Amino acid sequence: MKKILIPVTNHATLGFTDEVNGTYSPELTHAVHVFLAAGIDYDIASIKGGKVPLYGTNIEGDEVNSGLLSNADFQNRLNNSIPVSEVNADDYDAVFYPGGFGLLSDLADNEAFATISASHYEKGGVIGAVCHGPAGLLPITLSNGEKLIADKSVTGFTREEEIDFGTIDKIPFLLEEKLARSAARYNKVKPWEEFVIVDERVITGQNPASAHAVGQAIVAQISN
Repeated sequence: MKKILIPVTNHATLGFTDEVNGTYSPELTHAVHVFLAAGIDYDIASIKGGKVPLYGTNIEGDEVNSGLLSNADFQNRLNNSIPVSEVNADDYDAVFYPGGFGLLSDLADNEAFATISASHYEKGGVIGAVCHGPAGLLPITLSNGEKLIADKSVTGFTREEEIDFGTIDKIPFLLEEKLARSAARYNKVKPWEEFVIVDERVITGQNPASAHAVGQAIVAQISN
């Protein structure tokens, strides 16, 4: 059975504020829903392991989100995430970074997950991310010393979306700017529209509306 590694944040607030945060639930649940429908397993991992913070769990009308959140197996994985020290890159067919503001404060500069993802990619693996998830791609350095995204086209949460969401002055850094400085090309469409870029084996989505399509693109890549 194919399996996907999902690194998520341990950081439970929005930047340095006291606002509850973590991983944005729909970006995780909608992708996992796609994986499960395709018969693909997954592991949830974090830097420290254990229970991970989640927000966006009470979105009215989102049956995919509420359905998975009520699933006992899914909750067990959220409450018992695998610590990065126990993750073996060879066990997975893809790595998927869901968004949420929390990972801007830990996964965005975490060398342990970056090393795992670099090894995974260089052995032919697929790496995907959505919304703020592409921040997790920033520290990934390949064995030739080049950054993973240095020659890639990518997308991620935009400056306009930060403004709309009221977070532009609360975030540790502006993801759009970091990606524009680090990647070969940063791309975006109108705020909140679905937008996914597939550049070889790197798949990125702009915002929460893109999580389902990122999941589909990952499945398409590892099912070939």
